[in-house]
Amino acid sequence: MKRCSRCGEGEGVVDLNLIVGGELKTQHLCAKCAAEKGVHTPAALADTPLGGILAAIGADPVLRPEPAADPEPPCPHCGATLQDFRETGRLGCADCYRAFGEPLRELLRRLHGSAHHTGRAYQGPGEPASPPVESTAALQARLERAIANEQFELAAQLRDRLKDRA
Repeated sequence: MKRCSRCGEGEGVVDLNLIVGGELKTQHLCAKCAAEKGVHTPAALADTPLGGILAAIGADPVLRPEPAADPEPPCPHCGATLQDFRETGRLGCADCYRAFGEPLRELLRRLHGSAHHTGRAYQGPGEPASPPVESTAALQARLERAIANEQFELAAQLRDRLKDRA
């Protein structure tokens, strides 16, 4: 077990190689000292929001199924695979959304409670802001989904919007 070269307290989990005056020097850093120097360990990455999502993707049985006899086909346009997405969190091209649609929809449903966009409509530069008008039935359906997904703040906002229409 190597001790941290900087603080001397923690276990060295990162080897940092520095070239000083043409000479190679190796420092063994604990996770805390490595983070202070801007070197992120895999454990520290998992503590970030993106790292948490990527870790969830790696542990997600939908995106990481049991090895099958037939591997999933790659994207016909760029050749990227679902395994590439699992490892990097990035898709290769726009066609990947079609090629890997079902696993991506399931991931979005789990992360956001829905696989359908319910945010604001695009407003181009110079266009006046106009809120989208939803029908009462659409608001009622969103309210029921919010309650089912235990999104109570959203449910309260939708309830109030429905009351204003009455």
